[in-house]
Amino acid sequence: MTEPTLDVVALGNAIVDVLTDADDAFLASRNLAKGGMQLIDQDQATSLYDAMGPGVEHSGGSAANTAVGVAALGGRAAFIGRVQDDQLGEVFAHDIRAAGVTYAPPQAKPGPATARCLILVTSDAQRTMNTFLGASAEIGPDDIDADLVASAAITYLEGYLWDQPLAKEAMRRTTAIARDADRQVAMSLSDSFCVDRHRDEFRDLVEGPLDIVFANEAEIMALYETDSFDAALDAVRGKVHLAVLTRSEKGCVIVAPDGVHEVPATKPKQLVDTTGAGDLFAAGFLAGITSGRSLSDAGRIGAVAAAEIISHYGARPEADLKQLIAGI
Repeated sequence: MTEPTLDVVALGNAIVDVLTDADDAFLASRNLAKGGMQLIDQDQATSLYDAMGPGVEHSGGSAANTAVGVAALGGRAAFIGRVQDDQLGEVFAHDIRAAGVTYAPPQAKPGPATARCLILVTSDAQRTMNTFLGASAEIGPDDIDADLVASAAITYLEGYLWDQPLAKEAMRRTTAIARDADRQVAMSLSDSFCVDRHRDEFRDLVEGPLDIVFANEAEIMALYETDSFDAALDAVRGKVHLAVLTRSEKGCVIVAPDGVHEVPATKPKQLVDTTGAGDLFAAGFLAGITSGRSLSDAGRIGAVAAAEIISHYGARPEADLKQLIAGI
């Protein structure tokens, strides 16, 4: 096996986030499930955007945020995702390349606009995401650069993509390429509602081609249909090489062949917006293990990266992450 020239290649939705403050009454008036993610069409996106308060735009997308986090920590990262040839597509491509991530978008074709996620942030820092997938949902198996995937030590997949048939096939092809190249495959379960939609298939992935699964407390309990985190931990034990389970202020639990490693959370300077916390935790963990760090140290790096993200609006780092982890 040749040595990888990339640490992580991430496959996911290429999205521009629009964040604004909202209260519980606004969520209730729009029948929005607080803290969740729902898919909306272009008309719904227009209606919600018109009703929102002033917004702040940031390039986003779960796996894209993780790729940016890996690069910010000194890792070699690439991203695969589809945008349209429009203003937001140009913004997304510029931002991710400027962050040090290799990105060559598939050739644009007639169709929907670049994806956007309208994020409503309440005073308790919970984010309610309303996503118009647009062009990003049209990524398919023909858009996957086999050489790029085979060059990465770890391929990281975004669970949200499983909602779209073409994107699902792109994920399957990407996984097959990585496995054929004897590389590792990681995936985020993304959202408990996403898990509910695809529980059986996600279980098959966890017990099959995946080497690493990332999930928060709600997601892993949804996967195994239990109200007990401990029961979910026992259920995933031995099913996948590494299960990396985040629990917000309770820290994370890494279920590995040699046992269970518990890592405390890092307290943020201030709690502003939880958007991207899981994405950046995954970035820190992946950057850690691809640079030869122990599982516990990789978890600590993830905790530091997540704490930085939730201390400000947006899911891309604002502080120097390499400086923040210097003591680990």
